[in-house]
Amino acid sequence: MLTPSDLLPGIPDATPPLFARRLAAYGDRTALLTDGGELSYRALAEKVARTAARLGTRRRLVLLAGANTADVLVTYLAALAAGHPVLLVPGDNEEAVRSLTAAYDPDVVVGADRSGQLRLDERRAVSAHELHPDLALLLSTSGSTGSPKLVRLSYDNLQANAESIATYLDIGEDDRAATTLPLHYCYGLSVINSHLLRGAGLVLTDLSVADDRFWDLFRAARATTFAAVPYTFDLLDRTGFAGLRLPHLRYVTQAGGRLAPDRVRHYAELGRRDGWDLYVMYGQTEATARMAYLPPHLAAGHPEAIGVPVPGGSFRLEAHPDWPGQDTGELVYSGPNVMLGYAEHPRDLARGRTVTDLHTGDIGRRTPDGLYEIVGRSSRFVKILGLRVDPERVETLLLGHGFTALCAGRDDELVVAVTVPDGGEADVVGVRRTVTGAYGLPPRAVAVHTVPQLPRLPTGKPDYEAVRRLVPAPTPTPDERPPDERPPDERPPDVTDPADAMDVTDLCRLYAEILDRTDVTPESSFVSLGGDSLSYVEMSLTLERVLGHLPPDWHTRTIRDLRRTEPAQPPPREGSPRRTLETSIALRAVAIVLIVGSHIHVFYVKGGAHLLLAVAGYNLARFHLNPTAERRERVRHGLRSIARIVLPSLFWIALVLPFTDDYVLANLFLLHSVLGPHDHETAVQFWFIEALTYILVAAVALLGLRSVDRAERRFPFALPMTIAALGLITRYDLLGLGNRFHLPSAAVAFWLFALGWAAAKADTTRQRVLVTVAAVATIPGFFPGEPFRDAVVTAGFVLLVWVRTLPSRGRANTVAGVLASSSLYIYLTHWQIFPLIKDFSGWPALLASLLFGIGYATVATRVTRSLSATLRARRRRGDEQRAA
Repeated sequence: MLTPSDLLPGIPDATPPLFARRLAAYGDRTALLTDGGELSYRALAEKVARTAARLGTRRRLVLLAGANTADVLVTYLAALAAGHPVLLVPGDNEEAVRSLTAAYDPDVVVGADRSGQLRLDERRAVSAHELHPDLALLLSTSGSTGSPKLVRLSYDNLQANAESIATYLDIGEDDRAATTLPLHYCYGLSVINSHLLRGAGLVLTDLSVADDRFWDLFRAARATTFAAVPYTFDLLDRTGFAGLRLPHLRYVTQAGGRLAPDRVRHYAELGRRDGWDLYVMYGQTEATARMAYLPPHLAAGHPEAIGVPVPGGSFRLEAHPDWPGQDTGELVYSGPNVMLGYAEHPRDLARGRTVTDLHTGDIGRRTPDGLYEIVGRSSRFVKILGLRVDPERVETLLLGHGFTALCAGRDDELVVAVTVPDGGEADVVGVRRTVTGAYGLPPRAVAVHTVPQLPRLPTGKPDYEAVRRLVPAPTPTPDERPPDERPPDERPPDVTDPADAMDVTDLCRLYAEILDRTDVTPESSFVSLGGDSLSYVEMSLTLERVLGHLPPDWHTRTIRDLRRTEPAQPPPREGSPRRTLETSIALRAVAIVLIVGSHIHVFYVKGGAHLLLAVAGYNLARFHLNPTAERRERVRHGLRSIARIVLPSLFWIALVLPFTDDYVLANLFLLHSVLGPHDHETAVQFWFIEALTYILVAAVALLGLRSVDRAERRFPFALPMTIAALGLITRYDLLGLGNRFHLPSAAVAFWLFALGWAAAKADTTRQRVLVTVAAVATIPGFFPGEPFRDAVVTAGFVLLVWVRTLPSRGRANTVAGVLASSSLYIYLTHWQIFPLIKDFSGWPALLASLLFGIGYATVATRVTRSLSATLRARRRRGDEQRAA
């Protein structure tokens, strides 16, 4: 068995950190777990030894493009074991790699090539630099920027901080940490160092916690911990983390910025409920990683504190002129993990220690309990999504690109105020692109505002508080703008032939056109963009036609991911018989034909309307209960769908009300089923519209409750099944209310809607069997004396549960799609159309009713999109006027 000591005997054990040279001591214990399998410490040590031998014994500066892969980790450990200083940069930021390569002229550059394979580029055999013997690692102070200012860390820094963290977290050989943070980020790197030190396992992945595959891997690997920055907890909320079953989770760590006290308390209590601990931590790259931690048992009671110094470290408060008082001061840290100093030029690599104590720039106080709290900052550094950013450097960066600006941090957002040149316009997109490209921030975290002149205080100094108070009005990035608002050279090509291959830009445009959205990006999905059952039909059939195949979960996949999953074979040509049709679309198309045909009496197959209620519940769960969406976003999407039902219905009823005696005023407000008169035969014609509206309003209101929202995320199948069980009270009139009151159809049929909801959430065979049994047991008898009607609803429901797609043909898909997407409008208008032709012939009356409803759907859709475009234009003009 090879070890770095065997291959590189010229380097004493005391020089590099012990954890990088003593991996083999843990033998056959599992070191790394990935999607591809496991790697033991013995095998990892051999890989490290071989790579160390390739790097040689003569010290060289190694620039390593970081990534959460085994090859990168092996190279990092090998360089440390062989005594080569590592300049660790973000591998996903090409600009940072280029700028730091140019600034420090490394002797060896290691990064992924175009095929994704790690390539070691030995630029010279002998280092061009004088390298201090203690220098082990160079990290950016911001975690991702290409700024030449780096933190110089020693071998003792890495070893001491790894031992300190492993001590207070009590890391043992049975622990397994998932790499939720990038390796080039000091927090993410500290997780790796501290676990390798104790012979623990690493679940090596770059998957996001918002990805279900991450949690599948987490459970399969029996992972015991993961690290989180404040933004991670936002993702955890959206993914329903509180409802996940993670039997091996032992603790969660948090750092990378301040987490709001209420969020600390919430997750501390959640951990107490589920048997894991929350460690709130405080650190900076200049301290290698960690300086303080809050013992888990104190988190709920002291959520505003950073805790106590890590083992081996200490704090003191140094008086600061801007923060007078006995109990506050700048927090100064001392300990063996304090950096050697900064580097801003290659010649600084030869320097030894220039820093002994770390002035954090944070204003702290020590509580009577001995805990430390952060109450302010003495400098303008801000942390945005876990990345440390210096607004002054951003201003300098923008000035170098010709932009005069002031920058200030606000929550998890960098606010940029930029002046408008005389007679010109500010390049808002260019400003945002410059900042995001240099600092690795997502576009949503950079709010750019144009101002006639930069805000100043009476003293002439910049007024940064005024910058923070600017009303957010971010301009979309080029990919987010609608095609007709982009410059000609940025517009995607027209898609004239559906069979032509579509790139991501084309798909974004397609989504924007069908969903009438201006904020479509490659990371958007149909569900995240607020798609509903009305737009789903057009979207799915169009995508199926142009891509040739759609996965069952296409509506929740991002556009980028959907494009990647396109099959190798080309999409079928127009007119080809090879097609599939989603069962829910087919049921909607068939149901509306059955409804209209039965009303005209060209045939008598009833049950279509009640089947549509079940399909509506099914669609609610699919389109509006996105686990990554926040509660308020779900409610907004639900209300938008209700409006798309109610508004065209009110318009049509208002249009026909003066010309007929069939309806009463209560119909206009969709209140006939509540107010009556209940003996008015024709006034009940809109019962389905009313029932659907009432049920959706009740469902959205219910999901708007925080407790119900949490319950749905934790028990996505059990909740609708419980609601369906409660709905049986009115379905069977168990309380006898039907004898005293008129029960609206919405109340009586609500159980059917809930069963459809549960059908969409039935992910296992057991759950599908359960919801099927519930339907088969409760639908029969709902229509007394009409067993065939019961059978129609039951058969349609069973088909919906067990058969997700049906074989079809191109023309059949087109017809079904048009009928399904227009089903609401056909139902709404057919009452006025078929009586005009029925006496002449029933079949032409059926065809005319369908065609008129389709026409009304087309007009309503165009009017809605036109109004949306007008409102967007008005908002844009208002924003421009306010900015001026």
